[in-house]
Amino acid sequence: MRILFVGDVVGSPGRQMIQEYVPKLKKKYSPTLTVINGENAAAGKGITEAIYRGFLEIGAQAVTLGNHAWDNRGIFEFVEEAKYLVRPANFPEGTPGKGMIFINSNGVEVAIINLQGRTFLPPLDCPFKKLDALIAEAKKRTNIIFVDFHAEATSEKQALGWYADGRVTAVVGTHTHVQTADNRILPAGTAYITDVGMTGPYDGILGVDREAVLKKFLTGLPVRFEVTSGRTQLSAVLIDVEPATGRAKKIQRILINDDQSFFD
Repeated sequence: MRILFVGDVVGSPGRQMIQEYVPKLKKKYSPTLTVINGENAAAGKGITEAIYRGFLEIGAQAVTLGNHAWDNRGIFEFVEEAKYLVRPANFPEGTPGKGMIFINSNGVEVAIINLQGRTFLPPLDCPFKKLDALIAEAKKRTNIIFVDFHAEATSEKQALGWYADGRVTAVVGTHTHVQTADNRILPAGTAYITDVGMTGPYDGILGVDREAVLKKFLTGLPVRFEVTSGRTQLSAVLIDVEPATGRAKKIQRILINDDQSFFD
């Protein structure tokens, strides 16, 4: 089994890269399951129903979110009916949407979990304890458990990776938008990377117009952050899995931009 995960899609530039490259990636690598993080897909903050459905139409089987999940207010109109949309599971009890879903792909069932970190982000329920409960629930149905951990701190992401090692198939980090070079299989068989990276503008700062970000740092004054235009990039990982055990066998980084060709 093979899982393709595409990192944080930022605005229309990111959606254009999805449209262009997800079909090419699926053709080249033949993933069994494709997952996209879409929490920045609507102008950099949140997601709309049209964007969510567009990701499914292009070939994703699940869409994960993060700390910007609720920034586009339209999400409350469709989140309960969106079977393949996963928001952080450690939001308080009663929050709309689902924190874990099950996908049946080619006869193999996979649990998709989304969690949000608490370091340098708004306080939520403990992601570690929430993961324990979700693993216990998921193991009743499948050994293949994929975790998108949307967190700021590298230490918190690494901690969750080690905490989950041998109990889940993969812990992939999102949120910080810069792909890290620490992809590995942990000793007990869990695939790990601190951050998959973002899909969207290549020449901005984390996808945002760089002049606005520079002004913020240089002056300390409030500025309006907007998704920038220009050259684009796509960041993803490809994970090979042993279906019977749920153990990961390989995790490969994918980075497509003007300096990293799709055909390299």
